[in-house]
Amino acid sequence: MTTIASAFVHHIKKLGVTHVFGIPGKSIVPLLIECEKQSIPFILSRHESGAGFQASGYAIKNQTIGVAIGTSGPGGTNLITAAGQAKAFHLPVLFITGHPSMKHTGRALAQDSTAFGTDMVKLFEPVTKFSARVERSDVFPMYFRHALEQSLTGVKGPVHLSIPLDVLLEETVPFDIFAPRTSFPLTSTGISDALPIIEQAKRPVMILGKGVHAALAYEEVRTLAETWGIPVVTTPGGKGTFPTLHPLSLNSFGLGGTQQAETYLRSGVDLILVIGSRLNDMSTAGFTEDMYPKHVIHFDYESHYIQKSLPVPTCFIQGDIKQNIHELVKAASPEQKTQYENAFSQVAVTREMEIPQTRSEIGTDYPFISAVEAVRTLRVALPMDAVVFGDEGSHSFYAIQNFDIYKPGTFFFDAAFGTMGYSLSYAIGAKVASPSDTIACLCGDGSLFMHGTEISTAVNQNIAVLFIVLNNSRLDMVDKGMSSHFGRSIGSIYDTGVHVQKFAESLGAKAFRCQTSEEIMSSVHQAMAHNGPSVIEIMVDPHEVPPTLLRG
Repeated sequence: MTTIASAFVHHIKKLGVTHVFGIPGKSIVPLLIECEKQSIPFILSRHESGAGFQASGYAIKNQTIGVAIGTSGPGGTNLITAAGQAKAFHLPVLFITGHPSMKHTGRALAQDSTAFGTDMVKLFEPVTKFSARVERSDVFPMYFRHALEQSLTGVKGPVHLSIPLDVLLEETVPFDIFAPRTSFPLTSTGISDALPIIEQAKRPVMILGKGVHAALAYEEVRTLAETWGIPVVTTPGGKGTFPTLHPLSLNSFGLGGTQQAETYLRSGVDLILVIGSRLNDMSTAGFTEDMYPKHVIHFDYESHYIQKSLPVPTCFIQGDIKQNIHELVKAASPEQKTQYENAFSQVAVTREMEIPQTRSEIGTDYPFISAVEAVRTLRVALPMDAVVFGDEGSHSFYAIQNFDIYKPGTFFFDAAFGTMGYSLSYAIGAKVASPSDTIACLCGDGSLFMHGTEISTAVNQNIAVLFIVLNNSRLDMVDKGMSSHFGRSIGSIYDTGVHVQKFAESLGAKAFRCQTSEEIMSSVHQAMAHNGPSVIEIMVDPHEVPPTLLRG
């Protein structure tokens, strides 16, 4: 016999989980004890939301399930935002919350997490694929298996189990859990319908969303583009799925979009291949009816948003993006294929590596740097394969427009749920999962105000993340958007901002404050050489207008 707590830790370890994230509390203590017994480090976060974000970043890089643990009551409610963010990112994260006592449920209990108090199961339902309470030890194997199946198959996503303290301590017969198999058909019958549409198209384009990240279909979309010579555009969430210096790259469209992408889309496109995108308002900002193609081929798991943003004839290819693209390319007739195999290698690998000099008409004594210049300098300073997590705000849209991607899978941004501050913890979790990679987050001072204390988590665990903060003492995207659309801004500027360098140093991190490109270059190089977390504060022009005003 074994306890539920012991069985839980045993099985997540078998699934490849090496670390769990959370904050202790009485109702989950048995899990923490078992983590220690079974040599799975428990990483103490500074807020339960941070723990959930860290488990999510871990899931991205470790390609397994992430685990976040919170106690009953507010420990659970604090995880809900992280669950919503994980659902938007299609990340397999298991959220575990506690409850004081199942056998005493119905009496007055502090931090009651049932219908008699704050019903954690119901609260998690809208932001997870499955949410349930384990009320007896004999049902735990069934609930646990189902949660893992829901999280890891089909459209991946977060799941939640509430396990009361007394149930965690109950014994159960040992049981087996096997890695869940996909529940979706891998190959769509729509491939045969799509093939002639592609072969007849005169001016096609591909639009890539973050579903390409979720499916790890980087090589497949590149092969598809090269097979027919199709130009490629990325959505904000699809940033990082395709190399921006590839001969077929038009870079980004939507918020933070580039002129070259817009020009091509306005030039009479007759076919759009949408891959892993819902085409939300951030992705289609600036898209007008005169840009509609004759046909759309849409690759995705879900049909919910097909033809909603682009109401034109659509061939829906449902199922695994990676497998379906592979089958589509395989089905192409040899005479239709173009020779693009060596296209990327023929691109000049050298680029202008000098520090950009674009002070946008501000004097040399101006205490700020252009955000565009800052982002371009960061691209030069960081390794080509550095993994960057962009937070919510203007800073990320500057990056979407100006930060080149050399290797797919090295830039992540969410344009759906949009939690401010999540990137700091995603970067921490990703570094825990992949310690040999250079991992950075790009956030603003507003995001730092929300979840900046997670820097302390990195310091205490010696997790060598680069936290890059663009500081302009305001909620910049809101400030500029409100001013543009309503003529004035309310509640978006900090009368007293944050001195990021001093704040970071107070948490124990190595920190820098930059006002020029030269200082950014120097700070990144010093941070890269430091064996621990570093914070780079960049003072950016508060009056610069970000590329985010297309959204109504």
